[in-house]
Amino acid sequence: MDAPLESIGTLQYVLDRYSKIWSWKISGSRAVSMISRLVPEAWYGERDDEVIVSDNAENVRQIQMMMERYPMEVLSKHAWQRKAAGIRAPRPGPPPVKHDLKRAKPGEQFRGRLLNFQREGLDFLLKSSGNALLADEMGLGKTVETLSYVATEKHAFPVLVVAPLVTLHNWEREIAKFLRKKSRNGRILDSGSPTVTTIRTGRRAPLPRSDIYLINYELLFKRRADIEAAGIRTIVCDEVHNLRSKATQKYKAVKRLAALDTVLYRIGLSGTPIYNRGSEIWPIIDIIQPGLLGSFKEFCEYFCYVNEKGKAIVLENRRASLRNQLLKHIMLRRKKSDVLRELKDKVRYKEVIGADTDYYLDELKKIWERLEEERRSGAPSTKSSSYQRAIQSERQVAGVAKIPHVINFVKNIMEIEESVVVFCHHRAIHQLLRESLAEFSPVSIIGGQSDSERQSQIDMFQNGQSKLMIAGLRAGNVGINLTRAKYVLFAELDWSPAIHRQAEDRLHRIGQRNTVFAYYLIGSGTLDDHVADILVDKSYEIDEILDDDADEFEDRRRAEMILAQIQDKIRSK
Repeated sequence: MDAPLESIGTLQYVLDRYSKIWSWKISGSRAVSMISRLVPEAWYGERDDEVIVSDNAENVRQIQMMMERYPMEVLSKHAWQRKAAGIRAPRPGPPPVKHDLKRAKPGEQFRGRLLNFQREGLDFLLKSSGNALLADEMGLGKTVETLSYVATEKHAFPVLVVAPLVTLHNWEREIAKFLRKKSRNGRILDSGSPTVTTIRTGRRAPLPRSDIYLINYELLFKRRADIEAAGIRTIVCDEVHNLRSKATQKYKAVKRLAALDTVLYRIGLSGTPIYNRGSEIWPIIDIIQPGLLGSFKEFCEYFCYVNEKGKAIVLENRRASLRNQLLKHIMLRRKKSDVLRELKDKVRYKEVIGADTDYYLDELKKIWERLEEERRSGAPSTKSSSYQRAIQSERQVAGVAKIPHVINFVKNIMEIEESVVVFCHHRAIHQLLRESLAEFSPVSIIGGQSDSERQSQIDMFQNGQSKLMIAGLRAGNVGINLTRAKYVLFAELDWSPAIHRQAEDRLHRIGQRNTVFAYYLIGSGTLDDHVADILVDKSYEIDEILDDDADEFEDRRRAEMILAQIQDKIRSK
């Protein structure tokens, strides 16, 4: 028997560092010599025994012909199998035709009235057989569309709703408001609502028979076995971006539940399904429609490149293709400007304000000295946690350094008696803002509040009993309505643009009658400068995948005009 031929080199699918184009890298002196004759336009690689060949059908045929005669080790098997077989991943083209959506009529179990575009959302869910991602911008009624769907689909109950803890109370209220109870013999009862069990503990115990189960993401892994026994038919994942990492326990728990034989419908809800990077969409789609985007490796090989931090970033020339795939098969994405003609604009503006740089730099020096001390004495795990603590400390110091200027900015707007929402990140900053702005009797939202306390603060603001709301960025960015205000100020910045957009849209939603002005207060000479640049870069990737355009981060002319009006009114008093 003839001995197998020795490999003459390797073949790998790579992102060329110079052209930023996905290409084939061929390594090995014999392989390089051979391919250079077949593909004269091959580029030099990093070493003498490497060449880069552009990825097109003709070059793939030439490589395939060479490999039929001389074996090579293929390092990117999935990519090569797909290319060699002539199966091409989708290419960017004209956007798919909008789903031919009708204004569907909800079933008898639904009470209330849907707006026309919400009835089209119901139609989308019906045509998607209940396996879909509702990615409409925040404030357009994804919750009510979902409830109308389970009220219309004949075999939707029992329903499991997985949501952030702070939104569970809102789900309870919306269910009571919009759903009628159905008796065991099928009669619709006007006076009642479906039975709801809210799971509030991680302790294992059989669940009572119920129409709807509510649970937060953090408890899901602990109660998964109890939920499996409940015969769930529909899974609704609210704020589904919580499942953007396939390494988390909550993702693994939802993935297992979604694969149960009893589960017929899987619905994801989020106005910001992509939080930081486009590759975060894959785990979400993998739960709703497994296989639609291939395996994660296949998805990354076609759509992404890996940046210097090892993160998968969707290539600019692949973003349109990814968006088209999502819109064609699984996602409904509408902006407020598409469906709410009466809703005014939203204007973002970066306002650079002063900061106590002496204090900032002095505290920064202490932070990094302490970090170096911990690094010298600690274990590797301790070093990692020390670094994270140092970054958090620097963010807080940046917030403290600019706090007098933030307070002055807030007071200037309060002088014209407008309702204002101020978002911050750290508890220390939250406390400083409350103490320094006590003259306005602010209400607040912060982590750790009970449902009733939180709702009481929101009601006081919405009823006009207080004109100032101070809210935590992570505690107050979902599940609340703050349409009383048209000014939202960010006293501190988050690394994720999605966090800010969710916060903005507490104001910019159905019921808002004014233009919403979002001011990002950037402390000059602090970490804010760096964070603001990162936010803009991430925003472009997210916008191009979801919306085929990039929202302007600022509208200088309009925003400066408003500031001028504020100052003019103050001076005229």
